[in-house]
Amino acid sequence: MHQARALRHVIAVSASLFALLAGTQGAFAQTNTADGPQSTRTPDDKWGVSLSVENDLFTPTNSDQHYTNGVRLAFISPEDDAPASFLNVAKKVPFFASEGRIRTSYSLGQTMYTPDDITIAENQPNDRPWAGMLYGTAGLLSDTGLQKNGTDSNYSRIDTLELTLGVVGPASLADETQSFVHKQINSPHPEGWDNQIKNEPIIGLTYERKYRGWFEADLLGVEFDATPHGAVTLGNAFTNAELGTMFRMGFDLPADYGPPRIRPSLPGSDFFVPDTDGFPLSGYVFAGFAGRYVARDITLDGNTFADSASVDKEPWVGDLQIGLAVIIGQARLTYTHVYRTPEFTAQSGADQFGSLSLSFRF
Repeated sequence: MHQARALRHVIAVSASLFALLAGTQGAFAQTNTADGPQSTRTPDDKWGVSLSVENDLFTPTNSDQHYTNGVRLAFISPEDDAPASFLNVAKKVPFFASEGRIRTSYSLGQTMYTPDDITIAENQPNDRPWAGMLYGTAGLLSDTGLQKNGTDSNYSRIDTLELTLGVVGPASLADETQSFVHKQINSPHPEGWDNQIKNEPIIGLTYERKYRGWFEADLLGVEFDATPHGAVTLGNAFTNAELGTMFRMGFDLPADYGPPRIRPSLPGSDFFVPDTDGFPLSGYVFAGFAGRYVARDITLDGNTFADSASVDKEPWVGDLQIGLAVIIGQARLTYTHVYRTPEFTAQSGADQFGSLSLSFRF
């Protein structure tokens, strides 16, 4: 009954989100029509690869707790590099902009969650359950690009549709991974993985829309912009709806949507396109926030079809992130520090963790 009520809430939030996005889409479409379709721009012909590592090692407490580690390796194709039949199908996705250029993305990742004290072997019913997740994703991205005309520019919009398949439980190998790493760095052995949630296949579908150039300014050669986004995820692992905005300030801002992150964190983009008219070294500082309504989180709610450890989750979760990105030629290095509001009712306070990401174009 509780999950059914939560699902109705996320459907209502999702409907409101899509209505908001549909309303803004009309305004953006008028701008694009005035200056011609974005498809006339030259497609980006570079592949991209990104490695992201998120860990609470980067926090002042330097302790394993809650969301303790995430690793994700992602590849993203050049624009319009897939077979013509595939591109034609992609352009018929209802939410995608008809003038957008298509990329495909693929990733493999692992995340792990633990209670506050990993040296306790017994089950800790009032703390976050032990949980590991191993997953792969395949996605389509439609990017309208940012066309500049003198001092004026159009909004650049990216639509993402992503399918996630994976597993939670012992099959995720989170126990083995954390035990191996802790042995190498001489950290305490994690004792409680026998209490982790059980094996369960996971499937999820995420749709996300972001607008780059929604706000732009230039002050004494320093550039500013803002990128709002909205997203909906449906699946047995995560079901949520999200709204947020990323702000950037820097020099020769690259064509990206912020640094890549591991879901359900505030998103960025695995690809970036350097400003080829500028110096080969550029960078920016950024800050962003996002709010999520969470109808389901398997790492807190426990298994869908079996009894397992679980806690009462908080339905509303907020993320605040700040960081720095440096672009040198065809490489981008970013560091992000994340502050996250409590995710379950018995949690004593907010969490924080850091994220390092290295991206290359080739």
